[in-house]
Amino acid sequence: MSARTPAAIRPFEASDRQQLEELWARVFPDDPPWNAPEFLLVAVIGDRILAAVMAGFDGVRGWMYHLAVAPEFRRRGIATQLVRAAESGLQRLGCPKVNVQVRSTNAEVVAFYRSLGYTIEERISLGRRLEGAE
Repeated sequence: MSARTPAAIRPFEASDRQQLEELWARVFPDDPPWNAPEFLLVAVIGDRILAAVMAGFDGVRGWMYHLAVAPEFRRRGIATQLVRAAESGLQRLGCPKVNVQVRSTNAEVVAFYRSLGYTIEERISLGRRLEGAE
């Protein structure tokens, strides 16, 4: 696979699950176990998954999660392709706005999203673990 070989973007298929989980384990090694595949797009060359993004629409706004690109395939425009494909899919569902949550210490990822037109919004993110949740 050369640096110029374009990746194909397609919907996630059940047979992709093992490769996707392996990709996520490499890219998000400290991720908690409750993050599992939902509405997904994957970037592939042949039958190899090199990147993925998960997105959803709650009826008010869209959310993108877990944009992951295998380290050896970064800086080739694949992440941008996935974000734009997810945005298009959300827009087709009637979604007027997309939110992305990024750890404040992850300056590289914040810069990436800002380069795509995302802005930092003044918000407080709240969360609560439910009883019995790992």
